Amino acid sequence: QVQLVESGGGLVQAGGSLKLSCTASGSIFSISAMGWYRPVPGKQRELVAGITGDGATTYADSVKGRFTISRDSAKNTVYLQMNSLKPEDTAVYYCKAGGYGARGPFGSWGQGTQVSVSS
Repeated sequence: QVQLVESGGGLVQAGGSLKLSCTASGSIFSISAMGWYRPVPGKQRELVAGITGDGATTYADSVKGRFTISRDSAKNTVYLQMNSLKPEDTAVYYCKAGGYGARGPFGSWGQGTQVSVSS
């Protein structure tokens, strides 16, 4: 069983910054990709930013140039640096990781961390 624990959320004024962290633990052989998601109206969750094992990144158009995703593979940890935050970035941010563990392929979600941006 693979567990993800997020941290770093909070309340910040518009224009401010936050850095989210997510660490995966358990019987993990390899992680192929990690990413951050948030709910949007009419959808379950949208991909905010993702990163593969070889470092390739992808971002939602709404956060390009403001958010940066990175990972520390040795620590099974992914980070999301969020700059120039806007009130519309307010959401619960969920971490997701996919890979291969002792029980075979896995895809796990974290419990979410609240990000609130005031105007």
